Amino acid sequence: MKVVLTENIKALGGVGEVVEVAKGYARNFLIPQGKALEATPGNLAMMDQTKAKRIQSLDRELEGARALAASLEGMSVTIAQRVAEAERLYGSVTAAMIAEALEVKGFEVDKKQLELEEPIKKLGTYEIPVRLAPEVKAQITVEVVPEGV
Repeated sequence: MKVVLTENIKALGGVGEVVEVAKGYARNFLIPQGKALEATPGNLAMMDQTKAKRIQSLDRELEGARALAASLEGMSVTIAQRVAEAERLYGSVTAAMIAEALEVKGFEVDKKQLELEEPIKKLGTYEIPVRLAPEVKAQITVEVVPEGV
């Protein structure tokens, strides 16, 4: 049975693709779950319109991400933390803390967009990449200083 996918399915394909699947799989899983529609001429036309709208919205999001990346590039954030001996922190600086510091400066960045490999556990200056879109990245500087200084 031919179906049009309404969302990305790893084993089958992406949104708008027409794929051949077993009738039972289509009728018992894909169609009831809203993951696919039967490949009728009407559904194919509807998916083409949806695809065009989606491309336009993705273009707008990409432009917004580029503008945010341009303003974020080179941004510096200072975070004060309590320090133990040998410049080690009590606790650590996490992506959520960095996102909160950016929000105070007026930038809406989700903590998931910060590519922090592991929490920061020492004083110092760190370069953190921010992925705003799949192909849009910006670099910010995070400076971790002792609290009360």
